[in-house]
Amino acid sequence: MIRMTSKLSIVIPIYNESQQLPELFDHLSPYRERGHQIIFVDGESEDNSVELIDQAGFVVVPSTRSRAAQMNNGARQATQDILLFLHADTRLPENADALIVSALSNPRQVWGRFDAHITGDHFLLTVVGKMMSMRSRLTGIATGDQGIFIKRTFFENIGGYASQPLMEDVEISRRLVRLAKPVCLRECVSTSGRRWIHRGVMKTIALMWYLRFLYWRGVDPKELAKKYR
Repeated sequence: MIRMTSKLSIVIPIYNESQQLPELFDHLSPYRERGHQIIFVDGESEDNSVELIDQAGFVVVPSTRSRAAQMNNGARQATQDILLFLHADTRLPENADALIVSALSNPRQVWGRFDAHITGDHFLLTVVGKMMSMRSRLTGIATGDQGIFIKRTFFENIGGYASQPLMEDVEISRRLVRLAKPVCLRECVSTSGRRWIHRGVMKTIALMWYLRFLYWRGVDPKELAKKYR
């Protein structure tokens, strides 16, 4: 049961994120001040990310470089009622903690996600965010860019994220939606469009749809990860 006084354990998998960590610390500090647990999980970074996290006084957990493994390792360190999995380049909306706790105060609601806004100069990024949110609302499938949150005991009961190198968010969403519909919060998380812009927006959109189609057809995630890289 989620109480209105419940707290979050915010799990952030990272790899070589030293350039944006100071801004992320500023973003997360109010949540730490309100009593929420912040857990960074480092996937063998080769820069000074771990040193920066230590200096800022946040918890950092070592892990192999795998987003699924990193999030599972972070969840094992969690002590609060609710897990929030946050990408390092994603920023939460104002009062996200209150929104999540309120959403999961209903005993029938066990997980959810936010709508998404993709930041960047290319006009299609706004469309990508809106389409991502619409698709998620229709299918119940969420992506890591949307800030997936879940009751900790429920996450533990389903065994956490599957050990696979890609589509771990889609895989866990499929299992979750069979058990309970997600809470689809209309407030937006903001996610950097850097990977879309770096690879080319249209190319990235086409690639992601192609990979999702192959995953739906049953192609091994290891093969998909090779194509993604």
